[in-house]
Amino acid sequence: MNTGDPIYRGCPSTEKAGTCAKLEVYNWLKDVPNTSNPDEFVEIRFKNTRKDYYRNVNNLKLEVGELVAVEANPGHDIGMVSLTGDLVLWQMKRHKVTLVNGEIKKIYRKAKPVDIEKWEIAMKREHETMIKSRQISADLNLNMKIGDVEFQGDGTKAIFYYIADDRVDFRQLIRVLAETFHIRIEMKQIGARQEAGRIGGIGPCGRELCCCSWMSNFSSVTTGAARYQEISMNPQKLAGQCSKLKCCINYEVDSYIDEQKYFPPKIKLETGEGTYSYFKTDVFKRTYWYSLESNTPSGQVGITVERVQEIIKMNRNGKKPDKLIDFNDIANLKVKAVNDYENVVGQDSLTRFDKPKGDRRRGRRKFKKRTSSNDQPQDRNNNRNYNRPRKKGKPQKRQS
Repeated sequence: MNTGDPIYRGCPSTEKAGTCAKLEVYNWLKDVPNTSNPDEFVEIRFKNTRKDYYRNVNNLKLEVGELVAVEANPGHDIGMVSLTGDLVLWQMKRHKVTLVNGEIKKIYRKAKPVDIEKWEIAMKREHETMIKSRQISADLNLNMKIGDVEFQGDGTKAIFYYIADDRVDFRQLIRVLAETFHIRIEMKQIGARQEAGRIGGIGPCGRELCCCSWMSNFSSVTTGAARYQEISMNPQKLAGQCSKLKCCINYEVDSYIDEQKYFPPKIKLETGEGTYSYFKTDVFKRTYWYSLESNTPSGQVGITVERVQEIIKMNRNGKKPDKLIDFNDIANLKVKAVNDYENVVGQDSLTRFDKPKGDRRRGRRKFKKRTSSNDQPQDRNNNRNYNRPRKKGKPQKRQS
C-alpha cells in the first residue's frame, strides 16, 4: 500500500511503506531475534503525533506499515503499525501507556476493506468539523483555539485538540458539539509546542522540526540557557515556529556550563595602557575579548582565560601590567585566527571579483577575421550574405 494514500494522514509520501517522519523511531534491534517481546506488544500510530501501545492477543504476524483495528473506548479505531520487536518495551518505559480497566488495550484484527472505507469517510469530515467547531466556540465567547480534530476509525467519536492560556469551562461547548455532529466528544488540551509538532514544518536549520520528528517530552527553556551560550537576546531569532523559545537552546547548554566553571569573572581590567572593558567570550577557544576605554574608538583585543586570571590577581594586589597582551609568551597565546573550514572556491578572497571577465564575443571576432566577404555563402533568392544583420520589422514576402 502506498504511503501517499490519504489513509496515511500526516505522513509524507516515501518509497518504503510504513515509514513516517512524525515521531519516527529507528528500530536498531530489528536484526536481533525477539527474545523478551515475541510480537506481544506493538506500537500503533494514529493521526500526526498520537501513538499508543497494544497487546497482540491473537498472535497476528504484523509488519511495519500495516493497518489494524484496535480496541477503543467505545468501539474500535484504525491505526498503522509503526514499531515491533524488543524495542517496543523500551518505548513503553519512556511513554505513558493507555490502560482500560487496568489492562493494556488489544489489537482485534488486520483492517478489512470495510473498516478502511468507514475510516476514510470519517477523515473527510475532520476539516469541516474543525472549522464549524471554531465558529461555535467563538459564539460562546470561549478563550480557546481548536487546533485539530481527529475522528475515531468507526466514526462514533472525535477528539478535539485545543489550546488555551487559562482554564476553560467547555461543558456548554461539548453539549452543542454533540447535538451538532451527533458523535461522542473528547476534549484534549495541548501546548504550543505540541501544536507545532502536529502541524509540522521546517526549522531555520533546514531540518524537520524536532517536536515533529523525534521529541515527545518538552522541557522548559529559559533565557539563561541563551546567556550561557553567548547568544544575542533577539526574540525573533530565539523563538521557534510555536512562538516559544527554541528547544534546541537546551541541547548544548550543559557543555557550555561545564566549560565556564573555572572562567574568571567578566570585569574591567586595569593596565598601563588604560582600562579595558569586557566585550564578549569565545567559550570553546577560551578567549575573552576586551576593548580599551578611551575617547577614540579602539578595536577589540582577544586574550586567553589564563591571562585574564593573571591580570585580575595583579589588580587585586594593586599592580598593573604594562600591556594587556604578554608578548613575551606569544607561543602560548591561543588567539590566532584558525579557519575551521577549507577555502575551496576562494570565497575568502576579497579580490575574487576584480579579475576581468573574458570577452564572450572573442570567438565571433576571430571567425570574422578568418572569413572574408567573398568566402561567405550567398543567398540564391535575394543574393545577399547570410551573416548580414537583418532589418527589424515584419518579414517581407519573397517574390516568385
